[in-house]
Parts: sequence; structure tokens; C-alpha cells
Amino acid sequence: MNIGLLQCDDVAPELRDIHGNYPEMFERLFTSVDPTLSFRVWRCLDGEIPEDIEAVDAWLTTGSKFGVNDGDPWIDALGDFIRRLWQAEKTFVGICFGHQLMAKALGGEVIKSPKGWGVGMSFNRVMGRADWMDPWQEGLDLIVSHQDQVIALPEQANVLAESEFCPYYLMQVGEHFLGVQGHPEFAKPYSADLMTLRQATLGANRVREGLASLHAPVDDQLMVRWILNFMRRSIQARQ
Repeated sequence: MNIGLLQCDDVAPELRDIHGNYPEMFERLFTSVDPTLSFRVWRCLDGEIPEDIEAVDAWLTTGSKFGVNDGDPWIDALGDFIRRLWQAEKTFVGICFGHQLMAKALGGEVIKSPKGWGVGMSFNRVMGRADWMDPWQEGLDLIVSHQDQVIALPEQANVLAESEFCPYYLMQVGEHFLGVQGHPEFAKPYSADLMTLRQATLGANRVREGLASLHAPVDDQLMVRWILNFMRRSIQARQ
């Protein structure tokens, strides 16, 4: 399977030598589950929006420090591209920023949450059981780093995991779109360094809580298996 990675941010220069950039994070994690995968990267944050929606088998976004409501031309262009994928029934998975932009592009609403920043580990209840959620478990615990949240769902959205902090954590829209607020690609050391780097923005207490939460197990490998299962089933349904 050839995956098109829509890159929406770069790792901060201070952390890049230690942790790599976001494409490397995704490729490292996903190929640890399936070494046969290949990736092609578009730097959407530089205005590089794909023209051919058939260029790859499935599409995947990175997260971003930018917000879906910022009004930057590349963000609006990427939203248009996501709508093209939806109309053509192409397989798409949105991670964090991509999850939010998917919802907004299809008619949902995203705002800066009055609950503040979500950082460190998030602990979520799985409420629905789709056929691609194999192996199955009742919780989905992933690293997060977000201030924006989806507050109104697009049509055809089915929420599959939730928490009190983030009610629309994992959602499937139709048969070929999937979004998750968490970051399966974030390793714990990167999350810790990112929180420390952003302490002035996040606040010392939120960083302290986030760092403490990283002692819990993370379901990164499970989420990747679910994503790949979803992609394959969606691709097969379209053929």
C-alpha cells in the first residue's frame, strides 16, 4: 500500500535532530507494523497540495501547530482537497489537526476548547466496534497535543471513542474517512520534550500533569493496526 502523507507542520528545530521530523515519525511507526508500506510526502504547509487524488492508495495527515480556523491559504486549499477526496470516495485518515480539518471540511465545527490544552496521555472509552477495530479492546489511550476540538459533527459521522475532555476523539465518516484526535506517531520522549519546550504557553501545572501521565501504557501500535485495517477495507470497498 502506498500512503500519501499530507505534512502540515515541522518538528521544532530544537527537537528535530533528536526526534526527526514528522514524516520520519509516521514512517518509523507504520513500517514497524507493516514493512511493505511506502510513503510519499506533500509539504502542504508550504502550499504543496496534491493535484491527483489517485496518486496514492490512501491519504494521511500529520498534526500541526496551526489551527484549522487560522485562515491561511494552504489550510483552506487542503480543506478543498479533503472535500475532493470525500466526493471521490478516496480513503483518508486525519490525525489531530487533520481530524479537525476533516470535520470542518465536511460541515462540522472546530473551536479552541474552553477546557484548555490537552497534553500527555489521553484516556478514552471505545464506544463502537467497527469490523476494522482488530484486535479489539475497550480503551484507546494515546498521546495528545491540542487546544482545538471538534464540537459539531459532520453528517454521516459515527463517534467511536470519547473522553470527558474530548467527546469526539475517534470518528468514522461514511465508509472511507477516519479521524483521531490523538497522535499515535508521537513517542513519549518527544511528547515530554515538546511539553517542556512549550511550558510558557501550556503552563507549569499542565506540563507537570502531562509529564506524569506519560508513565501509562500507550496504544500507538494498536491505533496503527486499526488505521491500516480501515485503509485496506476502504480501498477494497472502492474496487
